[in-house]
Amino acid sequence: MNQIMNKAEGDINCTSARTEWLESLPEKTIKKIKEDADSFLHQALSTPCMEVLEECDGPYIMTSSGRKILDFHGNNIHQVGYRNKQVIDAVIAMLTKLPFSPRRYTNQAAIELAQRLTTKVPGLNSVLFAPGGSEANSMALKLARIATGKFKVVSMWGAFHGAGLDTISVGGEASFRKNIGPLLSGTEHVPQPDSYRSFWENDKEQDIYVAYVRQVFECEGDVGAFIAETIRNTDVQIPTLNFWQKIRALCDEFGVVLILDEIPIAIGRTGRFFAFEHYGIVPDIVTIGKGLGGGVFPMAALLTNDKFNIAAEHSVGHFTHEKSPLGSAAGLAVLDIIEEQHLLQRTQQLGELMKKRLLEMKDRFEMIGDVRGIGLLWGIDLVTDRITKNRAADEAEKVLYDCIKNGLSFKVSLGNVINLCPALIISEPELNRALDILENAFRKFIH
Repeated sequence: MNQIMNKAEGDINCTSARTEWLESLPEKTIKKIKEDADSFLHQALSTPCMEVLEECDGPYIMTSSGRKILDFHGNNIHQVGYRNKQVIDAVIAMLTKLPFSPRRYTNQAAIELAQRLTTKVPGLNSVLFAPGGSEANSMALKLARIATGKFKVVSMWGAFHGAGLDTISVGGEASFRKNIGPLLSGTEHVPQPDSYRSFWENDKEQDIYVAYVRQVFECEGDVGAFIAETIRNTDVQIPTLNFWQKIRALCDEFGVVLILDEIPIAIGRTGRFFAFEHYGIVPDIVTIGKGLGGGVFPMAALLTNDKFNIAAEHSVGHFTHEKSPLGSAAGLAVLDIIEEQHLLQRTQQLGELMKKRLLEMKDRFEMIGDVRGIGLLWGIDLVTDRITKNRAADEAEKVLYDCIKNGLSFKVSLGNVINLCPALIISEPELNRALDILENAFRKFIH
């Protein structure tokens, strides 16, 4: 179990296979990776680096060793692709005119981005910007306390909401909490609902998780907020339709602020701008980020409604880059691209292609225990057998390195879940090529 947990989330970076991979690289690349290791503090999930990048463009990353790789990871920032000319041009234009806007001032780009975001969904008509997703979630937690006067928070084990001390407190990943000491008080964790079926099914089994949340609300009595990922990005857990509808009703019943963290999965990843749109609900607060900056500038946002516009005497998000003209210019370009290129509809169509091909692979390979996905977010469980569902971590690692060698990069979560998140602008031939690389690796290393 410890070996598997050491491989949880992110690239597998502490095994003999990673050492072999690094030793196989050209000498100049090995030298650069060593320079990186000598210069940066080492931390889980980041050290040692996989490769040295020279360029990125569209759905691709290009390495110093000469590989051109379709990136199905991208830290979830590449919805409109890397080095998108429309985004770059917008940022350059702003850079030559207004590269920074001090606090206490505003600017047209920030106002326009706020207006466009707050008209996406009725009921979310107020916004605060932040330099990153962790900060956006911090703002959400503070705003919930101000609104309710209650400091207790319910969240899910295994969730990731950022790397700050408050956000690792509500998050549930061990590598961020290990040996840190006392965390934010008043945080209660509940299990993440597993999903091995289509999200639109009314699955009574997930009522167990709803009942668990109700019990915590009842026993604690003074819960102020419930924060969760609408759809868990890392291992692609997709709650069924009635789960979120019942949680929404439960939060209303107990006066709990529902905060949905969509930092990695909003902005079109699931085929809708927000993932919660699939469920027919609207949260009290939603946080977005990553792809909002177009893969160029760090940009995140909190969206809520007039009911929560009650913090005039508080500094909820007092950031140096609070209303960044550069981030706003990038965000506006992203929204334009999504609309002009009809990326939401395109994501739905390409998602159906991925679904078809991945389910065909599941029929062909017994070690594929489950395939889950929506839009261009997919997870593949590799298991030793489908009855016990024991994780096939070694096989997942072999598949990972073989795919990278042949031009496809992705993340492995929990040691055995292949996480596939391509750029939304990827072409159909490029998508099929990536799936061919994956299927060829399956032929070599799983049965």
